Amino acid sequence: MNLFVPGRICLFGEHSDWAGGYRRINAEIEKGHAIIVGTNQGVYAEVKPHPTKLIFRATLNDGTSMGPWEAPMERSALLDQAQTGGFFSYAAGVAYQLMTHYRVRGLEIDNYRTDLPIKKGLSSSAAVCVLVARAFNRIYDLKMTIRGEMELAYNGEITTPSRCGRLDQGCAYGNRPIELVFDGDRLDVRELAVSAELCYIIVDLKASKDTREILARLNHCYPFAENDTQRNVQKYLGPINSTIVDKAAEALKTGSAEQLGKLMNQAQAEFDRNLQPACPSQLTAPVLHKLLSHAPLEPYIYGGKGVGSQGDGTAQLLAKNAESQEKAIEIIERDLGMSCLELVVRPAMGVRKAVIPAAGFGTRLFPATKAVKKELFPVVDAAGRAKPAILTIVEEAVAAGIEEVCILVQSQDRELFEEIFCMPPKVENFNKLPKESQKYSEYLMEIGHRITFLAQDVQEGFGHAVFCARAWVGDEPFLLMLGDHLYASDTDVPCSRQLLDAYELVGQSVVGLKETPLAEVRHFGCAAGTWTVPDSLLSVTEFAEKPGTEYATEHLRVEGLPDDTFLTVFGQYVLSPKIFGYLEENIKGNIRERGEFQLTSCLDRLRKEEGVYGYLVKGRRFDIGNPDAYLNALVEFRKAGTQS
Repeated sequence: MNLFVPGRICLFGEHSDWAGGYRRINAEIEKGHAIIVGTNQGVYAEVKPHPTKLIFRATLNDGTSMGPWEAPMERSALLDQAQTGGFFSYAAGVAYQLMTHYRVRGLEIDNYRTDLPIKKGLSSSAAVCVLVARAFNRIYDLKMTIRGEMELAYNGEITTPSRCGRLDQGCAYGNRPIELVFDGDRLDVRELAVSAELCYIIVDLKASKDTREILARLNHCYPFAENDTQRNVQKYLGPINSTIVDKAAEALKTGSAEQLGKLMNQAQAEFDRNLQPACPSQLTAPVLHKLLSHAPLEPYIYGGKGVGSQGDGTAQLLAKNAESQEKAIEIIERDLGMSCLELVVRPAMGVRKAVIPAAGFGTRLFPATKAVKKELFPVVDAAGRAKPAILTIVEEAVAAGIEEVCILVQSQDRELFEEIFCMPPKVENFNKLPKESQKYSEYLMEIGHRITFLAQDVQEGFGHAVFCARAWVGDEPFLLMLGDHLYASDTDVPCSRQLLDAYELVGQSVVGLKETPLAEVRHFGCAAGTWTVPDSLLSVTEFAEKPGTEYATEHLRVEGLPDDTFLTVFGQYVLSPKIFGYLEENIKGNIRERGEFQLTSCLDRLRKEEGVYGYLVKGRRFDIGNPDAYLNALVEFRKAGTQS
């Protein structure tokens, strides 16, 4: 398995992690708030299991090779190695913490490439710790969430002589900005949406600072302030910082780079005013301020500030655009002799396409399906209009903002579907329609321009159907909807739009979920995990296809749900194109489940490799795949439409 873990940079809120931790002692201290994001640079590794040892090889960013280092997978030996310090102590510390909670064998980690500078405030040690935690998690399928990997990495690093802050391991979240809230021992994580591309420059000031002295002087101001200097430190790291972070989160959401730049300048000015007197030898930072005040940079940047523990270590600037980023780097390297890294924070790629498999025979509805495809069975919508089921599904996608729709059909059925979306009624029939229906007919033709029909002449399972759309989807995320399910939102937002909004927030694959009683779980794909947003967004730790009640009860419970309630797949997904590679492996290797190529096992692989979220859809789905379900759907779908 190949893994990549980036470094991380603190956009706002340096020092707030440990400062907020003092709330354990003094509840009057404000919670700590920070926004961090992963860098483009990081650590790359190939990992595989080992029966008895932890083996680590590393290549640093300057090309230096280290190792192989090895230690037996025994707690006492790992603890001894961790406490000696040094590069490999991080791996030992994480493995020691992991063996406290799990039974695992060893690992062989080949960190074959590192392009992340070390000791530059970019959390290179945290990236190594997260790498080790993630390697164990994915190789042995420990079902840890990203948050779980982050916590394990933190506990592993503080097992070593390192005294990192809790925000360092936020690099586990990749290059998605996250807001961290530190309240004593409690840590809350909120992923932030970004609506515009942001071009940062990370500058190595080529100077030096004493981080230990900075931390010692600032920590001396806690937990109870005894003079104005100490009160100012607590004021900045508390309410002033909290206000700046709140405004920055909103600026990220709205895509206001100019506002973010102003907030960076404000954060630096407040930092200098309130924290510099507590440690003037390190925080006066003449080299940092020489960079921030360099006049030739002004036309190209919105703002800048120090990062990490501040001082003369590393700085960040926010350029106005990609061209300004390039020009500013040229000026910094030419005039100041400092080296730079580019960091581009991008919004999640928008989802433009939807795939709807509709090539099944409809065995459970035989013999009706000899005459009419199940996807063409009539239903009645909220307006009292009778329409084929497939049309309601396409309309659901279009209402969610989808631009293009692919419907997978059998070749001999293509004309049936094209007649709905691409062929107007004969003139004599069109003229008989009331004006409202004539307008609706024209609307159908407009929708038809968005639809592509692809052939799936051999039906070998849901996974096979999805794979047939690979070339059409290309290398972009897509919405997947079932062709024999109807969807009704309980809100003004269509079900699929809710899913797309969740995807834009987390930037990863999202599976729609619904609450289901235990007695019905065996009919559906099922998911388990940990809530990221209670009763809404779930970090998935396991997928199971139609599990038995015993397995579900033992392995698939989700905290906060009644004992007899589980989360099953809703029938809508937003998926990374990486899913096609897993489907291809199964198809080429003839790896089947119950005789067919399924999607669920590939979803579980996607979960291990990239991470998958589940979203508890505020709405209902109606299966039309068997007679009783279809009969129920006719009544309940119409009723749901009129209620919403």
